[in-house]
Amino acid sequence: MNHIFNARLRGRTGLFTLRWEAGRISAIEPQQGQVATAAGNGLDAEGHLVIPPLVEPHIHLDAALTAGEPRWNQTGTLFEGIERWAERKATVTPEDTKERAHRTIRMLAAHGIQHVRTHVDVTEPGLKTLQAMLEVRDEARPLVDLQIVAFPQEGIESFDNGRALMSEAVAMGADVVGGIPHFENTRDQGISSIHFLMDLAERHDRLVDVHCDETDDPQSRFLEVLAEIARVRDMGPRVTASHTTAMGSYDNAYCFKLFRLLKRSALNFICCPTESIHLQGRFDSYPKRRGLTRVPELDRAGLNVCFAQDSIVDPWYPLGNGNILRILDAGLHICHMLGYEDLQRALDFVTDHGARTMALGDGYGIELGRPANLLILSAESDYAMLQSQGQALVSIRHGEVLMRRTLGDTTWRDAASSATVASDGMGHDSVRLPARESPETDVVLI
Repeated sequence: MNHIFNARLRGRTGLFTLRWEAGRISAIEPQQGQVATAAGNGLDAEGHLVIPPLVEPHIHLDAALTAGEPRWNQTGTLFEGIERWAERKATVTPEDTKERAHRTIRMLAAHGIQHVRTHVDVTEPGLKTLQAMLEVRDEARPLVDLQIVAFPQEGIESFDNGRALMSEAVAMGADVVGGIPHFENTRDQGISSIHFLMDLAERHDRLVDVHCDETDDPQSRFLEVLAEIARVRDMGPRVTASHTTAMGSYDNAYCFKLFRLLKRSALNFICCPTESIHLQGRFDSYPKRRGLTRVPELDRAGLNVCFAQDSIVDPWYPLGNGNILRILDAGLHICHMLGYEDLQRALDFVTDHGARTMALGDGYGIELGRPANLLILSAESDYAMLQSQGQALVSIRHGEVLMRRTLGDTTWRDAASSATVASDGMGHDSVRLPARESPETDVVLI
C-alpha cells in the first residue's frame, strides 16, 4: 500500500490521490472530479476526508487510569484531585507508570491520535516516574510522537527542592518546561516560579507549557505575567498557557486590556473543556459558572487555541476513552461555538492548532515531503464529522497502516412484525425503532 485515492482534503475542492515513498508524501494529485477505481496497492477513501493525525496537546499519562485509587475525588475539585494524586503517587512504581501509560497511549492511537504532549509530575525526589515516562517516549514511538512536560504538580517555589527537581528533569530529557503558579503558596511565589521556568526553558532551548490560572478566582492573574515575559523575550510561539479558566471569571474591562497583551505576546492556549466544566464552578451555588477560558474570543482575536482531553480516568476526571473528537464535540457545545463558520472549520481545534502548539512544524500536515502520517475519516467534511459523531477509520503512520476501524451495522425492526410502529394519523408511520445494534466499532491496531 503506497497511496490513497478518492480522498477529500480540507480546504480544497474535488477528489485527490495521495502517494508516498519511504514514509513521506511524494504526490498530491487532483482527480479532476473523477471517482477512481481500485488500482494497485492503494486505499479507497470513498470521498471521505483525509487529514493529518489528530493531536492531543495536553494529557497526564502518568496519572491515567488511577481514579479511585486509593480514594475517589468526592468534591470534584481540582484541589482534592491533587490530594488524591499525592496519595496514589506514594504507591507509584516505574512499572506501574509504564503499564498504565502504554495502555492509555493505545487508547489514543485507536482514535487516530499520533502526536501527544503529556505532563509528568516532577515533584518527586528521585524522579523515577519521569525516567519511566522517558522510556515510554521511546517505546511508544511506533504509535505516537510523545512530548514530555516537566510538570511541578505541587509547585516549584512552595515545594521542597522544587527548583532543583525542575532543573534535573530538564537535564534528564524533558522536552517542555511546565509550571503551576496559581497553586504556589503566595502570589509572589507564583510570579517567581514563572520567571524561573522561563529562564530554565530559554537556557536549555525548551518549549513552555504552564498550567495557568486553573481556578474560578478572578484575582488569579498569572496569565498577564506569563504573556509579558514571553513578549519581552520574544518566546510567545514557543509558550503555551493551559486552562486559563479564571479568564471565564474576569470582567470584560480587564479582559479588554489583557487581550491587547495576549495578541502582542502570541501565546498558544489549550482548553480542556470536559475536565474544566467538571472541576470548575464547584464553589458556586446558582448561577454556576462554566469555568472555561474564553475560547471563541481567543480564536477570533487570531490567537492559537486548541482542545485537549487532560485526563483519562484519574483523580481529576473519572471518565474518558482517548477519543478527542468527543472533546471537540463537547467543547464546541460548551463554548457556544455551533455557528456555521465554527462548524466548517471545527477540526482545526484538534489538528492544526494542536500541531502549532506542539511546534511540530514540517513534521505535520499534508504537504509534499512531509511524513505520510494520515487519517481517513468516516465523513466528507468537518460539519458531517460532528453531525454524525464520526470517527477515524484508518490511521497511517510513516506510510504504514497503524489502525483500521470497521463501523458496526445497525439493523431495523421490520414494520410488519413490530408493535411499536405508530401512525401520525395522516397515513405516515413513525421512524422504525432499532431492534439490535452491533458493537459500535471493531478496532485493530496493527
